Amino acid sequence: MRAGHFSDRLAGVTTTPLSPTPRTTIGRGRNRMVEDREVLHGLLEDALVAHLGVVVGGHPLVLPTAFAVDPDGPDADGTLYVHGSVAAGWLAAAADTTVCVTVTELDGLVAGRSAFHHSMNYRSAVVIGPARVVDDPDERQHALDLMVDHMVPGRAATLRPSTRKELAATAVLAVPLHEASMKSRGGGPGDEPEDLAAGLWGGHIPLRRVADSPVPDEDAVGPVPADVLARTASL
Repeated sequence: MRAGHFSDRLAGVTTTPLSPTPRTTIGRGRNRMVEDREVLHGLLEDALVAHLGVVVGGHPLVLPTAFAVDPDGPDADGTLYVHGSVAAGWLAAAADTTVCVTVTELDGLVAGRSAFHHSMNYRSAVVIGPARVVDDPDERQHALDLMVDHMVPGRAATLRPSTRKELAATAVLAVPLHEASMKSRGGGPGDEPEDLAAGLWGGHIPLRRVADSPVPDEDAVGPVPADVLARTASL
């Protein structure tokens, strides 16, 4: 997928169901398995932090990272992008190897009538695939804009262009969304009949992310931009 112009590589993109390979096939908890790729896209749109797993120096390393997704990207079933410093050891180790990216949103705490049936409500995805360094300038700029807009939608268009020095210091990795699986849990506990009959309380505590009012930097000029205010209101 390295050859050719970025826009030329978008043609012919197809989508497949989730869990398309043995290593992304869910074993336990298949009742929580998600098969609709659009639900995966919804999770990736909501979440702000991914964890990338890679082998560095002979041992596994899992790092939190900002990310962005292009469902219509040039890789099979879309593209997940992460970025970092060109000097980062983990990024160099990940290039042209198989990595694992996980994304989780915690939606609630489940209080069961027994310790065994305490749980969490969540949406969680696992993406496994070959990480490639994005060399195409157009695709790299597209990926960086997506990452900015993933944090604050619409903000990339308001910023000055990146300098040559900034771009030279930044590397972007792309991971295909093809090999992906997702599980989701919602609702209350699955308590035993005898615990229900005992009359104890059970239920769940919904959780959600909340954004406080923007705090201007001491050198900020003018009112808070509309894109920042909109992001605050959306969380």
